[in-house]
Amino acid sequence: MAFKLVVFAALVAVAKAGVIGAPAVYAPGAPLAARAYAAPALGYAAPLARAYAPAPLAYAAAPAVAKVAVDTDFDPHPQYSYSYDIQDALTGDSKGQTETRDGDVVQGAYSLVEPDGTRRTVEYTADPVNGFNAVVHREPAVAAVAKVAAPVAVAHAPVAYGAPAYAKAYYG
Repeated sequence: MAFKLVVFAALVAVAKAGVIGAPAVYAPGAPLAARAYAAPALGYAAPLARAYAPAPLAYAAAPAVAKVAVDTDFDPHPQYSYSYDIQDALTGDSKGQTETRDGDVVQGAYSLVEPDGTRRTVEYTADPVNGFNAVVHREPAVAAVAKVAAPVAVAHAPVAYGAPAYAKAYYG
């Protein structure tokens, strides 16, 4: 409720200050230059002296011709090529990408190892005629095969276990 009272008091103060003008009064069919604005009709007497006088607002006409910003860095035939490859033996992360652009035609491919161990490779092209097209290939997981040598039979002589062999050392 207090907020409503503050908003109402602010509106009354703005109206008393003359910031909100009266509606436009004009004759129908009159040209735009002939339209005038009437002073607000107030039902109270104006104060005898004011400590300030609001300055009249002046508006400049908009320029007839707008300036057009020209991008000086625009390249009508952009070209680039990049690639990267990550092979991290510690984490097993394996991914890479290559891409080239010549004008509006982009070609590239990227690959990565998915959590299930399969390698996904995506080859893509993009141009203004055909749009974006991608072909996805999946290679099955290749498990690392450890080479195990055939067991070798070794003949050992029997070992006799006895009391531990140690001697006391005297330092003197």
